[in-house]
Formats: sequence, C-alpha cells, structure tokens
Amino acid sequence: MYYRRLSKKIGIISLLIFCGILIRIAIAASSDAEWPVASGSDVRMDGNLRLDCSNTYKGYVMMAVASPTGNAFKIQVMCGGNQLLYDINPYGDYEVLPLQFGPGNYSISLFENVAGSKYATGGKLDLSIPSMNDNAAFLVPNQYVSYTKDSPCVAMADQITEGMTSQTEIFNAICDYIGANFTYDFAKAQSVAAGTLPEVDSTFASRTGICQDLSAVTISMLRSQGIASRLIIGYVDGYYHAWTISTVDGEDKFFDPTAAVGALAVANNYTIERFY
Repeated sequence: MYYRRLSKKIGIISLLIFCGILIRIAIAASSDAEWPVASGSDVRMDGNLRLDCSNTYKGYVMMAVASPTGNAFKIQVMCGGNQLLYDINPYGDYEVLPLQFGPGNYSISLFENVAGSKYATGGKLDLSIPSMNDNAAFLVPNQYVSYTKDSPCVAMADQITEGMTSQTEIFNAICDYIGANFTYDFAKAQSVAAGTLPEVDSTFASRTGICQDLSAVTISMLRSQGIASRLIIGYVDGYYHAWTISTVDGEDKFFDPTAAVGALAVANNYTIERFY
C-alpha cells in the first residue's frame, strides 16, 4: 500500500515537472527576443576571415578568425559610405557582427597585428544583402550590447514586464527601472580607457556604470523583450556620450539613462557619431 501511494506521488510530481517544462518551452517559443547562432548553412572564407552568413535577414553575421595565430585582430566594416572598426577575439570563437546599416552592399575586412601598431590584411569578403527584417540588427546582442539568455538583466526584464503586451508599457517599465535603481560611476568615468566596451553583466550586478554601460543594460533589457533599440555613441554639447533610441510601436523613442539617474541634464544638442 505504501509503495502504491509513493508511486502515485512520484507520478504526480513527474507530471507537474513535465508540465512546468512545457510551460517554460512555450514561454521561450513565444518570446520576441532573437538569439544569434552560427547555423553553418552559408559559411564563407577568405584568407583568415570566416563569416557565417546564414542569418543575414535577421540583421547579423557571425565573424571569426579561421586560424588563430596569437596576434590581435580587427574587423573593418564598410557600407554605403559608413565605416566601423571592431576588435575581434583571436581564439577563433564566433562573435556577432551587426548589420546595422540595413540592406545593402557590405565590405568586411580582417586585419592582423603583425608588429607594433602595424596591421596586415588577413582576408576580405563582400556581401550583398538585398533584404532583412525591419530593425533586425537592433534585436540581437553584439559586442557593444553583450548579453545572453542567462544574463540577470534579462531575467529582471522578464519579471518587471510580466503580463505586459504593449511595447509602450514595456518600454516605460524598463526605463523607469533603470532610473530608479542605478547610479552613475563618476570614478570610472575619470579612469576608463579609450576603446573599452560596455559591461552589461557587471554593471547590472553593481547597479552602477558610465553612460555606455547604463545604455547597454537598458538596451539589453529592451531587446530581450522584443523592442528594437540602438546604442548611440556621439556627443552632447561637445562631450563624448552614449544614449539610446528605441522603436516603440513604430515610433522612435529617445532615452538617456545617464540623465535618468540624475548625472546629467538632458541637453538639446545630441550629435550621433555611430550606433550599434
């Protein structure tokens, strides 16, 4: 009798666990968030440059050094008169390269640091991208907005927007959360080295950061909820700065996290230099 009762309890517990798994799968499947992958269906190589172009319609390619040499590498992206330069890990691991200029002709070049400040060309690929999903590049992680499914800020975004269906409501909830829970790191602002990338996970853990850190956390949370958001780098009244612009219900919405946490007065003169 005890064995039968125990078996029945175990069966009920197993069923509940199974139902919980199905619910989590359903939630994950219904999410609007995009998670970049190197699918392997369209891999192109030239020299030491490897690109997985399987998901260009989703606004990104995956880039990697084909044969690591121990040297440093940079990636140059050119499209329609725009030019951007990225550092790339030298280990051969794939990284996300956003196609933030939309459909068009992209020229992607790899450069290897061969001596001192001297770089040599390590490969070049030209991509013609006729179409992609609207705002696709601003719905996925990249070097400047670096988060994963397991990032604590994603879990928090899920929590504070639970039950919300309106993009405006979600946008306001996340921006309000940033303004109420974060501070500006004045000490880091005085010592940060040029070229330092935003730190999403550590900024979220400490609840403090400089302008690009606060912007990257905000955008990570918004993108995880399916809201296309751009990290803007440029100038505010002559000072180098970072802020955000999101597409909410078809309309561009400005949000400056640094101003929201009280470290800067919102200025009238924001000049865009580049965006990710």
